[in-house]
Amino acid sequence: MKRLNPKIKGHLDILIIDNEDDDDGKITKWQDILIHGDPEGLKSFGKFLIRIAELNQDAIHDLPVGAREHFHLSPNVDLSKSSSEVIVGRLDAKGTGSFYDMYVSKDS
Repeated sequence: MKRLNPKIKGHLDILIIDNEDDDDGKITKWQDILIHGDPEGLKSFGKFLIRIAELNQDAIHDLPVGAREHFHLSPNVDLSKSSSEVIVGRLDAKGTGSFYDMYVSKDS
């Protein structure tokens, strides 16, 4: 099976920003991931995500059982120069469907 190529068209910027809030001496820190694009960039990224979701990992011969297909999106190649390096991949493992150990599901 032929490997996917991200081929993000348009303009897409993905950034991680650090935030901090001081509530009467109690400091709360968190990060936000900002995904911004023009219409073409956002549609192209959306199509790429759908292709990953629909990918048959079992048909990728050089992907070992238990591995997860993933793709690196690089600044100045797939993304804007101001973007952070991004890895987009499947949560379910080839052949087993299991998720990695650090995954914690959202509350129902």
